Amino acid sequence: MATVVIENLVKSYADKNGPGTTVVHGINLEIKAREFMVLVGPSGCGKSTTLRMIAGLEEISGGQVSIGGRVVNDVLPKDRDIAMVFQNYALYPHMSVYENMAFGLKLRKIPKAEIDSRVREAAAMLGLENYLDRRPKALSGGQRQRVAVGRAIVRKPKVFLFDEPLSNLDAKMRVSTRAEISKLHRRLGATMIYVTHDQVEAMTMGDRICVMKDGRIMQVAEPMELYNNPANLFVAGFIGSPPMNFLHGKIQRETERYVFVENNSSGQPVKIPLNEKLSAKVSARIDQPVILGIRPENVRNAIHGSAMTNLRIEVAEPMGAETFLYLSSGAHSVTARVQPDQRFELGQDLAVMFDLDHAHLFDPATEQAL
Repeated sequence: MATVVIENLVKSYADKNGPGTTVVHGINLEIKAREFMVLVGPSGCGKSTTLRMIAGLEEISGGQVSIGGRVVNDVLPKDRDIAMVFQNYALYPHMSVYENMAFGLKLRKIPKAEIDSRVREAAAMLGLENYLDRRPKALSGGQRQRVAVGRAIVRKPKVFLFDEPLSNLDAKMRVSTRAEISKLHRRLGATMIYVTHDQVEAMTMGDRICVMKDGRIMQVAEPMELYNNPANLFVAGFIGSPPMNFLHGKIQRETERYVFVENNSSGQPVKIPLNEKLSAKVSARIDQPVILGIRPENVRNAIHGSAMTNLRIEVAEPMGAETFLYLSSGAHSVTARVQPDQRFELGQDLAVMFDLDHAHLFDPATEQAL
């Protein structure tokens, strides 16, 4: 399996009436051999365009792509030794599952016995042995997607590319299919690059995740590193469900401690005394604006006098194993993830505390983590 190296990759579209549009801005990324790399971000962030440039389906405007140490900028897609699985299954409706999976190998004039061996091996991996004689219309959406994956597997490429392959499946089918793809990666030991807008898919599937925004890379790290140590405001808000809470305010010094004071012109502002770790980051930022970020699971209903502030309950969502509370300080909305064994009344004031060992501070101007 091959390493994929992206260096200063640029994609621009010409505009005869103007300077044109650049959608990928000189990104650099190395995908290691046998790694499962996920490109994730909102629609329009450039992740699919980047994948298509790796595949050779989009012309590269600047920079280069190397696969297995070989620069492939000018290499045709069929000669790059990659296999791509699209959001659209793109199966031939008049062919059986077996024929769909074997078609690409027949075009490459692979011996018939080897084709049969590869198809049946891939079918066994994907649980398709009993469907080889069926046509696509007789399959479910999940089964069709497995056929599309099987068609890629039989080629035994250096790199697998997945472009939002689960988007057409329902929620239950997405969960089971993403587990199948993860198991397949472990079994094949293949280099895989996977594009999705779904951060849950990214967190559960990737060895590493590349978070993109507006054609630029925001952060590349392992899933829990992204979750626990986001490099900037965008990553902090994009990774995690429900997303991280953000409170805008400033730092003040009261007696021997630093305090975060919420911007709240309509009522009593939330004041949060900072712990030693956070205080060390803001000692030079007295009376300067900051953003305090904290995840819902670290906003807790207070007990035994540990309250930091009172927030009003606007919505309570029992989820079975947990309850989401949507709270308001008057200036900010705050989501809390709490245990399901308590009952809450809408409109009541709830004494809450923040676990500051897991809180983050961001510079509002640069949006970078302090």
